[in-house]
Amino acid sequence: MALVSVVMPVHNSAVTLGSSVRSVLAQTHTDLELLITDDASTDESMDLLRELARQDERVLPVAAPEQGGAARARNLAMERAKGDYVALLDSDDWWLPQKLEKQLAFAATAGTPLTFTSYYKMDAEHEGEAVDFVPNGRVVWAPARVDYRAMLVHDHIGALTAMYDRNALGTRLMPDMPRRQDYALWLSIMRDGVDARAVREPLAVYRAGRAGSLSSNKLALVPANWALYREHEHLSLPRSARALAGAAWHSVRKSRI
Repeated sequence: MALVSVVMPVHNSAVTLGSSVRSVLAQTHTDLELLITDDASTDESMDLLRELARQDERVLPVAAPEQGGAARARNLAMERAKGDYVALLDSDDWWLPQKLEKQLAFAATAGTPLTFTSYYKMDAEHEGEAVDFVPNGRVVWAPARVDYRAMLVHDHIGALTAMYDRNALGTRLMPDMPRRQDYALWLSIMRDGVDARAVREPLAVYRAGRAGSLSSNKLALVPANWALYREHEHLSLPRSARALAGAAWHSVRKSRI
């Protein structure tokens, strides 16, 4: 079986961390390593991670030397990856049990090193475990195929669903940006002509509207997207403006799900 390196950044996530980790360990595809970076948490996150690692040897947590943000935390985990594939999950979201099994089967014939899936949304206060999740109709549907041009208008790839082929692409790290670092990573992969393809079935669950989430502040994403277009992608002013307008429209649509 293919080994999957699962990358999870953690910062003060003790309330949701356990169920997120268990959603990975409950995968029907069992050949995985869960690479976790604790980004200088001040709650009980690291203590919980040590206990989870004691219970399952696939849980491999490390503490960052200092707080550096999500991009650095993810990169510290990716640098330790040994897997054929790298997949991402945040410490408050879930994977449904067959997520990796179905996505790996799809990736084997997709003809691209970058795949993603549709996903459900749940409220920030949602409790329970991924294995007991009842489909709620709140689905962010993934388009079947996305190229670089389409991605400039909107980030169609939910980070909690993304997986890339490390054998084909090598270890691809995220730019050290305070926001939109996952979006920048997909663009850097796709800029060279790689299209992303999706399993249209929702196979993950995103916790929406959580306090303190970088992605929950839609207004803060406007300057972050602008910086991405201008400084990372080096787009012209008119092209950046068109991309920003498209991104804002799509963001409003998705927030209503």
